[in-house]
Amino acid sequence: MSVKEDKIKKAFRQKTWNEIKSSDSWQIFKIMAEFVEGFEKMATIGPCVSLFGSARTNPENRYYILAEEIAYKLTQSGYGVITGGGPGIMEAANKGAMRGDGVSVGLNIELPHEQGSNPYIDKDKLITFKHFFVRKVMFQKYAQGFIVLPGGFGTFDEFFESATLIQTGKIGRFPIVLVGSEFWDGLVNWIEEVVQEEQGNISPEDISLFTVVDTAEEAVEVINTFYSKYLLSPNF
Repeated sequence: MSVKEDKIKKAFRQKTWNEIKSSDSWQIFKIMAEFVEGFEKMATIGPCVSLFGSARTNPENRYYILAEEIAYKLTQSGYGVITGGGPGIMEAANKGAMRGDGVSVGLNIELPHEQGSNPYIDKDKLITFKHFFVRKVMFQKYAQGFIVLPGGFGTFDEFFESATLIQTGKIGRFPIVLVGSEFWDGLVNWIEEVVQEEQGNISPEDISLFTVVDTAEEAVEVINTFYSKYLLSPNF
């Protein structure tokens, strides 16, 4: 390799590194902008419960119908509803909140296969995020509880992250409700029998971080019972 070629390659490598550094630096401001917009819009929504579940659940599915009923009953107990803003379980929950004349929030996410927002979100309470981690902060910070219906990886992520943050004391405890024992029992049994008893990777009391129910009435009762003992945290 000639001296000239070596200089050209070094210059190219340096330019590429500078571009990367510049891009990473500016990314911070984009992330900050998402946090600012989220905080400003969410700060006054009042007490809400986040509902999670699959975007692939169709309106004829019993869990779609159940999600809508849970959301409706939450509004009758004075709670608004926060969802991921998309179709499926999210749409059902926003639909139930709108039917109950309650606050209906949608935290949408930009995806490669674009996820459009559902039509049941309050117009001034729809926010679209580019970053999953910013969006998840909004779910955690502005919800008084999580109600989790059957879903996929994203649903599991929300469930386990909330349990982890409560377990480690990074956030105050709030109720986590898993809806559908038929769907969740296999996972719960594995957590109890393998993760806790066989491996000792969690403590016995960690199992009490969540409750499994099957009906809309039971799901809302868990939320109401919790806050009959504890004041709503001032995170809104």
